[in-house]
Amino acid sequence: MRNPFLACAAVVLTAAALAACGSSADGNDPEAAGAQRPAASGPPAPGPSATTATEPATPPTEEPAPTGPSAPAATAEGPKTPADEITPATGTFTKKQKEYLKDRVPKGMDPAAVLQTGQETCDKLRYLVKADRDTAVGAIVTGEIPDAKDAVAGLCTQHQALVDEAAYGYPDGKHTGKKLRPGGYRSASPSTDCSWQIEGAGGKELASGTSDTGKSRKITIPDSARTFTSTGCYAWLPEGAQG
Repeated sequence: MRNPFLACAAVVLTAAALAACGSSADGNDPEAAGAQRPAASGPPAPGPSATTATEPATPPTEEPAPTGPSAPAATAEGPKTPADEITPATGTFTKKQKEYLKDRVPKGMDPAAVLQTGQETCDKLRYLVKADRDTAVGAIVTGEIPDAKDAVAGLCTQHQALVDEAAYGYPDGKHTGKKLRPGGYRSASPSTDCSWQIEGAGGKELASGTSDTGKSRKITIPDSARTFTSTGCYAWLPEGAQG
């Protein structure tokens, strides 16, 4: 299920229109470091609790401006451009940008287009955090922002806590075996048709529940759980650093 906040943030952000990866106060903005931003040559997760959290936050009034199609995926297969040959058509790359582009630019592709993809990921996270932090983490958990880990590590490290928390979350679906981690979890931006079930050995139901309010719910996955299934809840995030 696609989250409504993400539908706004998914509007493509051009590298020239928005500042890369967060505010300059984080020290990660290439322009703040004195570098000219390169331009792309192409187009651009015993028993559930009834406790509820607050209503989902209202998205901020500031929305990314729509542009053209997204830049090509930075993970394309095939031979990559050697690091010493990665140069933009115009402007210059910062040291951090060069490190991000290493082993990431397919032969024959404009490196600025690859960089733009990572910068757009950082911009989406920045926008979602302003709207609702849990939604931002949930978007990483569900894979709606698939390249978040690499982009954050290389271009917007101020969002690393989001990636770290997402590593312990669950998207909608069926989770079994070693993938289950006991602990408390809360749903992030659930729909009005959210349901969940926790089963133990032999398929014995340990807990289950539904929610039609669209509000966050809390559950506990016990040590005896063998299967956790979620539908329409978008994502479940750990209560505490690691659930």
